[in-house]
Amino acid sequence: MARITQHLWFEKDMEAAVRFYAALIPGSSVEWISALPADTPAGPAGSVRIASFTLGDQRYMAIEAGPLDAFNHSFSVLVECDTQAEIDRLWEALADGGSVEQCGWLRDRWGLCWQIAPRRLGELLRDPDRGRARRVAEAMLGMTKLDLGALEAAARVGPG
Repeated sequence: MARITQHLWFEKDMEAAVRFYAALIPGSSVEWISALPADTPAGPAGSVRIASFTLGDQRYMAIEAGPLDAFNHSFSVLVECDTQAEIDRLWEALADGGSVEQCGWLRDRWGLCWQIAPRRLGELLRDPDRGRARRVAEAMLGMTKLDLGALEAAARVGPG
């Protein structure tokens, strides 16, 4: 069976980013970090660094090889949280030095896009009561950092 691993390209500071992510997300670890021992199009032997790490239950590799394509919204890391406290903790840590966006999205200081969301959000948006799902969606669309209590309250409000 094929093994699937996400791969991230960093312009610089890859090791700091990987260690930060692994320390921040429970159940994560850095397996290894190494320099490529050969000359590459990005630079001489030793200038390109690679890493293998996990975030929760997902495998990642990373490379630091100078500028190529900046991170963008076409790839993001979604972290589904069980509590508002976990949303708040991750949001504050990842937003530090980065920028926040609508609907639970942010960019960290390395430019990587993240979505920090309550696990419950997917259930609320799939609710068979489409009016309830719409109210939750509308509440979410008005938020920057997602607020689990406010989303649950939107789901409880009656028709209207």
